[in-house]
Amino acid sequence: MTESELRNIVRTNIKRYRNYRKWTQTEFAERLDISINFLSDVENGKRWISPASMVKFASVLEIEPYELFKPADISPPSVSALFYKYNDEVVQAVSDSLKQVYNYYQNQIEAEPEN
Repeated sequence: MTESELRNIVRTNIKRYRNYRKWTQTEFAERLDISINFLSDVENGKRWISPASMVKFASVLEIEPYELFKPADISPPSVSALFYKYNDEVVQAVSDSLKQVYNYYQNQIEAEPEN
């Protein structure tokens, strides 16, 4: 990965997480206490931010700083998509567990001697 590619990932993630929060550049700049021009330059790849600023950006976005460096292709497409997938897996696991419990007790009843 080149420096240019890394910078592109960071700037894209800043914009993506800002949009996820539904903040305009003005709102986000105010939260960061920076100028709108500086934020615009960062998001457009004209300026680079310091490590301290990356921590501040991540904190305001309520993410971990390393998440700014994750390429989009390994980031989840959406939190809701993961939630629904997780729910399906949980429902299936609970269903399977209940079937096992039912079968266990059914076998116990069938194995009891009659009086």
